[in-house]
Amino acid sequence: MATRGARGLGQYSGVARAVERVGERWALLIIRDLLVGARRYSDLKAGLPRIPTNILSDRLKELQEAGIVRRVPTVRGGYELTPLGRALEPVIDGLERWGWSALGDPAEGEVVTRDALTATLRAAFRPDAAAGAPPTEYVLHVADASVVAVVANRTLEVVPIGPGALPQPRRGNLTEVAFEAGAELVLEPAEFRDLIAGALDPSAVRVVAGESEAVVRFTRVFRIEPVGPRPGASSEAGEGGDAGASGAPAASVA
Repeated sequence: MATRGARGLGQYSGVARAVERVGERWALLIIRDLLVGARRYSDLKAGLPRIPTNILSDRLKELQEAGIVRRVPTVRGGYELTPLGRALEPVIDGLERWGWSALGDPAEGEVVTRDALTATLRAAFRPDAAAGAPPTEYVLHVADASVVAVVANRTLEVVPIGPGALPQPRRGNLTEVAFEAGAELVLEPAEFRDLIAGALDPSAVRVVAGESEAVVRFTRVFRIEPVGPRPGASSEAGEGGDAGASGAPAASVA
């Protein structure tokens, strides 16, 4: 990276070098959205409404110089990840799972985007739990974001839908799959959080189409186990000592 000498951390280590390249504010969210598919500058700006235009330009330039992002020759103003950039997918998945424990309730003005919803589902997907289950198509509406999540055996494909949805490359080979089950769910962001964390009873989910059994299966196939109580959670269990003595992980971020 051309700017490393000016802003280097002065340490010869992999973590230091990684932070030098992707540790600036907004960089990882840009990478998260590009993991879903190639995006134009305007698409990235729309998906990150609070990012100043000059900062978005700077981050894209820095990520290009680092060999993480490249221009898409066939799309005017388009960007995509290089193989080096796509190698960050497990890092993004890990951060998504780690951040679930600190998610809390949505703050005023916080939004859910299709790309963010896609990233959550990919991070939460459990191939072993999906193995052997009937091929299932889930339609999820979380606030203003809508996606279709297709699960067939150990394979997941998530496709953004709705007005303004952007295309993404198909990862699986699911075009010929005959779906045996499905459900269409409508959730508020906090309900989606609790459903993924296993803290919401599937019977409480608003199902506008499909089978209730598919919702129960969703909670097994998509799960992020919080690594601890969220910030601000009640400390009664710790004061009493019983929960702390058990060593059991927190079961809810609600």
